[in-house]
Amino acid sequence: MRYALTLLLTAATSAAAQQPYFPGREWERRTPAQVRMDAARLDQAIAFARANESAAPRDLEHAHRISPFGREPFSEPVGPYRTRGDVAGIVVRHGYLVAEWGDPHRVDNTFSVTKSFLSTVVGLAAGRKLIGSVHDPVAEAVGPVVVAGERMAVVDLFESEHARRITWDHLLRQTSDWKGTLWGKPDWADRPAQDLAAEMARERHEPGSVYEYNDTRVNLLALAALQVWRRPLPAVLRELVMEPIDASRTWQWLGYDNSWVILDGERVQSVSGGAHWGGGMLISARDQARFGLLTLRNGRWRDRQILSAEWLRMARTPTPAQPPYGFMNFFLNHDRKLLPSAPADAFAHLGAGTNAIYVDPVNDLVVVVRWIERKALDGFIERVLAAIER
Repeated sequence: MRYALTLLLTAATSAAAQQPYFPGREWERRTPAQVRMDAARLDQAIAFARANESAAPRDLEHAHRISPFGREPFSEPVGPYRTRGDVAGIVVRHGYLVAEWGDPHRVDNTFSVTKSFLSTVVGLAAGRKLIGSVHDPVAEAVGPVVVAGERMAVVDLFESEHARRITWDHLLRQTSDWKGTLWGKPDWADRPAQDLAAEMARERHEPGSVYEYNDTRVNLLALAALQVWRRPLPAVLRELVMEPIDASRTWQWLGYDNSWVILDGERVQSVSGGAHWGGGMLISARDQARFGLLTLRNGRWRDRQILSAEWLRMARTPTPAQPPYGFMNFFLNHDRKLLPSAPADAFAHLGAGTNAIYVDPVNDLVVVVRWIERKALDGFIERVLAAIER
């Protein structure tokens, strides 16, 4: 009897030890040694990140205006920017906080990492059957929208024959080739072709056949998701994701000065999905790390499945027209071209800055790094991985 009880207690202790750790409001720390990492090598990685700070101006609106984006047609900012902080980051292993540098609580623009939050609220809508299959046409779920400008106007963004064939999957993978103007930004004005006349006159590609990174079309997805949810997307994200994962209440998800619609009699802002012209998610490195941990744990947080594991599997499935890309903004490493030093199963949520949330299922690792030169990202990740004791 005593032997059986000992076995039960041992099994229970072992099972508890194997349960993944999820932080509450307070994030439990571990020393590098406690998670089998070398402290000196980890310090070297952090020093490398600091030494490779982005050379762009810290005034992010000024940085936009003098960048190639600022010289594009219709490039005028229409959403808020913030002057950014120092190089910052976090290393999380086995769910525990191992290292931080800079100000991990500072709320800064995160640019295209916003796209990962947008695809998340679409995934939540799919999980609640607010939309059917991702392969269903978007036009079947949304109708004309009332834009609340100087004068209200009714606009049908999926009226053309081509647009009516665009599915949720096409928008999530940036393969829709939607044609139009939204919030004053024509689709052709984002990363414009050299021959603009030919670009504007060409026939549309069949949806799904050609990939193009295009924030006007990302904003179209945000507006379509708003119409499906019938309430502001930041409220959806806060209630269904950020509160359950014990994120702070300091983040904001913003749209543009002119991205307002009338929805069920209320004036609602449609948020920016990509933040190319300002706005988008303003968020801390701490909260980015929590989101990264949620995607590492396949959408589960403690005993709650917040985001469908099947949805995240699809998000990490290569896009046929652009295999290194999944659903926005899951950048994949299957071919080891994104991050040659990282495992093929690793992926990242990436945005300008560079803002990066690196997620590594092989090493049970999440790393956030902000305001590092893009060309230095792989070298930084290489140094973090070198700190793991084998």
